[in-house]
Amino acid sequence: MVVSLRSWVANEGVKHLVLLGLCISRASASVLNLNCSLVLLPMCRSLLTFIRGTNTVSSRKTRRLLDKSKTFHVACGVTICIFSVVHVSAHLVNLMNFSVSYSSDFPALNLARYRGEDPKLIILTTIPGVTGLLLVLILSLMFMSSSYCVRVSNYEIFWYTHNLFIVFYIILMVHMIGGALKYQTNIEAHPPGCFRTNQSNMEDQSDEPHQRSCREEAHFQPHCPQTWLWVSGPLCLYCAERFYRYMRSSDPVVIVAVIKHPCDVIELRMLKNNFQARPGQYVLLNCPGVSSFENHPFTLTMCPTEKKKTFGIHLRVVGDWTERFTQLLLPQPRMDLEILPMVQQRRYPRLYVDGPFGSPSEEVFNYDVSLCVAGGIGVTPFACVLHALLDGWTGFRLQRLYFVWVCRELQSFYWFADLLCALHHKLWQENRPDYFNLKLYVSQKNSLQCMSEEKYRPLTSRLLFGRPKWKVLFDEIAKTNNHKRVGVFCCGPKGISRSLHRLCNSTPSPGITFEFNKESFS
Repeated sequence: MVVSLRSWVANEGVKHLVLLGLCISRASASVLNLNCSLVLLPMCRSLLTFIRGTNTVSSRKTRRLLDKSKTFHVACGVTICIFSVVHVSAHLVNLMNFSVSYSSDFPALNLARYRGEDPKLIILTTIPGVTGLLLVLILSLMFMSSSYCVRVSNYEIFWYTHNLFIVFYIILMVHMIGGALKYQTNIEAHPPGCFRTNQSNMEDQSDEPHQRSCREEAHFQPHCPQTWLWVSGPLCLYCAERFYRYMRSSDPVVIVAVIKHPCDVIELRMLKNNFQARPGQYVLLNCPGVSSFENHPFTLTMCPTEKKKTFGIHLRVVGDWTERFTQLLLPQPRMDLEILPMVQQRRYPRLYVDGPFGSPSEEVFNYDVSLCVAGGIGVTPFACVLHALLDGWTGFRLQRLYFVWVCRELQSFYWFADLLCALHHKLWQENRPDYFNLKLYVSQKNSLQCMSEEKYRPLTSRLLFGRPKWKVLFDEIAKTNNHKRVGVFCCGPKGISRSLHRLCNSTPSPGITFEFNKESFS
């Protein structure tokens, strides 16, 4: 009697453990299905740009949600990694239970082929096991290469491993048809708890006289796959969006000019038929001469207008791709840095442009007062805004613009020195000197030289050394623009971004609101 009781307790414990493992694996699979479908939506750049530019998105808060598309994509990716660990762990417990609790009464219900089968052998000889190993391998590569250090040091590794998502979804579709979990199809003919004469529990029939006898053997069938129901819609939408982008960017652009600026910065001016863009947007560049599969984002520093159809970007030579691209543009670059840019005309490499795509900087014109803070080459999103003011764009509500540019070296200001001076002179001629408030900061203490050229005198008077005192600047803006909503836009180092974000969250004075917007490429 004691032996029977112990075996019953052991069997009941195994059953509960099996049920727990199956429940956890099924629940985590549902979470994975949801996130594998949502993770694709933030990557539909053209769709997000269309939504941002339509009148249906009338609320500023709704538009700002679109700025978090990259954060949402990262959150879905992290969730996939976490619940993949949970899913794999639960299935490892299930394999152990299938092996230990193998029942010859229901062989179709067991993944194991005999009692005590090695779980490793089960993994390597079943479709769910092999595809699961491949999915874990691909997901691990994508997760490790997505770290900040890898993206900064070698962007190509991040790019190529992230494009393994195509293989990931193909294997995922195969993984779900493995039929690891089954359900009974003839419950009426074989209700739970009944027995047949050839079952191993027949010997216990005398002890349990009230058990019912079943009419036929239990039949089991794999569950209907549901992953494709979750993934097919977003996957088709993403594929359609990529096909549209491929057709739109199939014609190469005409490179009008390449201008070399100080501090390893290259300005690229291009021309493309039917290309329209708004200030603050960015494009993806593809140069087959460097790599046919890599696309790199660059903010537009000049948008096409009715008078001139050219558009331009500024890129800093940092990394393998930009170095090889610059060598194709300027085969023999001069080592000395000149103050005035040098224009070189030659036969340029073939270049494709995909875009434009929306970014938070588009909202600069939708505030009464905007504060734009740039760090180094992070000035590029706001250069296009300054070009729009210089070209006389109308139809926006912006009444005052504060522009703060922080650089390590003084020569960096020459990238857009002519633009800043031209805008300054235009506003003075229009008797609007208070419209544009400019502050330039040189952070390095050893950079004590000044702009000696006469035409840059308006910049010299606004040139400061050291780092900005953000609290003082916010208090000054709050006093001057009481009872207004100020849009704060930042594109620069994380230290500046964190300081501005913290000040925006803490209201400096009643009657004014600061809304933080950070530039981030998706």
